[in-house]
Amino acid sequence: MKSWIECRWRGVLSSVVIGAAAMFVSNTYGGPTVLYALLLGMAFHFISEDDRAVAGIELCAKNFLRIGVALLGARITAEELAQLSALSIIVLATGVFATVAFSMLLNRWIKWPRAEGALAGASVAICGASAAAALALVIDKKELREQALLAVIVTVTALSTISMIVYPLLCDLMGLQGSTAGMLLGGTIHDVAQVVGAGAMLGNDALQTATMTKMLRVAMLIPMMFVFTALFAAKDAAGGSVKPKTVNPFTQIPLFLVGFVMLAVLNVAGVIPTAAGDLLSQASQLLILIAMGALGIKTSLGKLKAVGWAPIILMTADTVFLFVWVLAGILFVI
Repeated sequence: MKSWIECRWRGVLSSVVIGAAAMFVSNTYGGPTVLYALLLGMAFHFISEDDRAVAGIELCAKNFLRIGVALLGARITAEELAQLSALSIIVLATGVFATVAFSMLLNRWIKWPRAEGALAGASVAICGASAAAALALVIDKKELREQALLAVIVTVTALSTISMIVYPLLCDLMGLQGSTAGMLLGGTIHDVAQVVGAGAMLGNDALQTATMTKMLRVAMLIPMMFVFTALFAAKDAAGGSVKPKTVNPFTQIPLFLVGFVMLAVLNVAGVIPTAAGDLLSQASQLLILIAMGALGIKTSLGKLKAVGWAPIILMTADTVFLFVWVLAGILFVI
């Protein structure tokens, strides 16, 4: 335990201090606390280059965030859950598969291997770097270059951070507010962390709807893994897939998604007392704020240049396609 703490306390303390500074700036001058935490963290990116702080920063950026997102489930009510209508679910689900199909089509011009083009689209459509890492498990190693996977992860993370800052501004320009803005954010931003951050900038209604919407997209990882297994898994001598014997898609369900759903169900059923719900809500906000500070420390947009133009062009186009798809669904279908 002493060794575990020794490896992490510097990174955790750095993230907590940045989160506290962001809260002070927001309370003093106004503005979105989460955005301040992200920007302040980016200003201290050099901390992530200190090996003594890396483990603590990762702990905050991943574990703290996942716990914070799971605790958001305790804030979901039956009225908010009803906002995800059948039409909205159809728009979001079809948007995931349409984005992957669009990416594979555009990839013919980029001329990456077919599996890599599909992986780029799926990382944009589902949950960013997490989806890329999970789906890479079922792709035949002959069809996926290690540097291509790295390029996808770096690019989708950078694009997600940019989206987190730009999309709330677009919502204001288009006059989208509350749950409508939250649905657009949750349906289009890549990583869970940035969805939470963007939703928090627009208020509690936007945050809760964005989180629910994002959880639906994260759940799409399960059917997408079956699709990738069928299309890109290694084949045996008879032409059958050999990957399902070693990779079970259901084992890839994120635990924070399970926790979020369980708490949401309990809260909708009235099991969680109001006082306990408020306490969980405050804990969630605090953990997310610290996670945003850690995420900022980790962020280096300069790394985007190192991956070349192919993934940037492909995944930027995927990002625009998904945004237009979901926005059109909100304006004309839902």
